[in-house]
Amino acid sequence: MTTVLIVDDQALQRLGFSMLLEQHPDLTVVGEATHGAEAVRMTAELRPDVVLMDVRMPGMDGIEATRRIVESGGRSRVLVLTTFDLDEYAYAALRAGASGFLLKDALPDELTAGIRAVASGDAVIAPGLTRKLIDAFSAHLPGHTPAQERQLTALTVREREVLTAIATGWSNAEIAARFSLAESTVKSHVSHILAKIGARDRVQAVIFAYDMGLVRPA
Repeated sequence: MTTVLIVDDQALQRLGFSMLLEQHPDLTVVGEATHGAEAVRMTAELRPDVVLMDVRMPGMDGIEATRRIVESGGRSRVLVLTTFDLDEYAYAALRAGASGFLLKDALPDELTAGIRAVASGDAVIAPGLTRKLIDAFSAHLPGHTPAQERQLTALTVREREVLTAIATGWSNAEIAARFSLAESTVKSHVSHILAKIGARDRVQAVIFAYDMGLVRPA
């Protein structure tokens, strides 16, 4: 069972998401929040698997709420929802630690699949959209830190190659074919990379790769 906290300041949006999710026996809504501060409090209390987070809300917005939820070190993962596919606020939420990004007009199956993916520790953003987001807001990339330098140095040559391929937008199958590896080996490399660079998922790994200059915005 995957538990979900819905965060949106619009009652009809919350109702629609709740009705959709309750149609699936493996998904259950444990609460609804109307703004960011309430989302942070309810996440701490309810410890949902996934927080379905709106970005633009009065008071504390979804970006700050995401940052506080992630920094708390809890088990909950954040899936950001927004109206625009190149919304700067959504990009900032990803940098704050969100594990995924979907549009509010996503198909019902896309939303439920995204929730399940985030709950399992994966990211739900298509590689192409990830690159599109980062390319569009590359001016916001702050540059890397000494700690990130050490993390990069800890990677093996193969792990650095795989990280670059991830940031370029390749799937595990494409990486396996390119380097003549089994897909299971690629998955193992990805797990090691995430652990070494302190990334929660592939989205954060892509941002790390851009910060470190392994790939450049188009």
